[in-house]
Amino acid sequence: MQKIDIKSLDLKELTEVMSNMGQKAFRAKQMYDWMHVKLVPGFEDMTNLSKEFREKCNENFEYTTLETVRVQESKLDGTKKFLFALRDGNVVESVWMRYKHGNSVCISSQVGCRMGCKFCASTLDGLERNLTPAEMLDQIYSITRSTGERVSNVVVMGTGEPMDNYDNLLKFLRLLTDENGLNISQRNVTVSTCGIVPRMRQLADEHLQITLALSLHATTDEKRRNIMPIANSYSIDELMDVCRYYFDRTGRRITFEYSLVGGVNDTDEDAEELIALAKPLCCHINLIPVNPIKERDYVQSNADRIQRFKNILEKNKINCTIRREMGRDIDGACGQLRRSYKLEEKGRA
Repeated sequence: MQKIDIKSLDLKELTEVMSNMGQKAFRAKQMYDWMHVKLVPGFEDMTNLSKEFREKCNENFEYTTLETVRVQESKLDGTKKFLFALRDGNVVESVWMRYKHGNSVCISSQVGCRMGCKFCASTLDGLERNLTPAEMLDQIYSITRSTGERVSNVVVMGTGEPMDNYDNLLKFLRLLTDENGLNISQRNVTVSTCGIVPRMRQLADEHLQITLALSLHATTDEKRRNIMPIANSYSIDELMDVCRYYFDRTGRRITFEYSLVGGVNDTDEDAEELIALAKPLCCHINLIPVNPIKERDYVQSNADRIQRFKNILEKNKINCTIRREMGRDIDGACGQLRRSYKLEEKGRA
């Protein structure tokens, strides 16, 4: 019999499961508090439960706790990159960043990715599988236990395409922001997507107050198709329509992620085309100096070109920032640490 993934259950579901075991409703609240507030790594740490009951839980439930395989800390800014082992032997990575406004964690939503974006290391080996809500949560919980510091902001922008794991993503978001659990404000959560239009529309209808970040990276369909295969399925016109829909349904400003690749999408003409897309929308543009990976020949735009691009946007009253580069000296880009670890393991085999 397959064990129940207990950390992926919401309080209502957990209460029902406890009732089926002959337990009173308060037992579910106790366990939920241990898992999602105290963040204990296992049933044995739930000290106000009887030993007999804890043994019964071990028999019936799967309790997701990630094993820390490697931690790299940046000498430049203190950013920490974590590599976690999952129960099936796969590994995923997460990043912890300290800002003045609080600590932020960037988590993975899948093991690998099938989207095929040309400048991303996450997709080089394809998609292995989706992460469960508990596996997404425990990246945050494990980092909190390790650092001893509260996480105030969560970004689902690591390995994987969150909208390609939609049901688990939605469950994760509700657990993460539940007032009975870690209770992170929805406004402090960002979900990034390469642009799966039907799922973006579906997410808008959930009326969550999270920030939706669209990985745009190009201003024409032709240029976008060259770097992002998803553009073969959904046009920029369709993306702009669903961004308007998202804002209309949620009142939340969209973020456009725009990775600047030298000689590819960083010209003055690109900036003017980006202005034309952004002006009709309530949006913010996050300019990202692309983090080069050795498997691709894309290079980062030089500092002068990046600043000129930003200046053109600002002169046209477009709200934009240049993303601060974090963890550049520790395989900071999505998928780099996981891939280097896999290559090491393959070499040892």
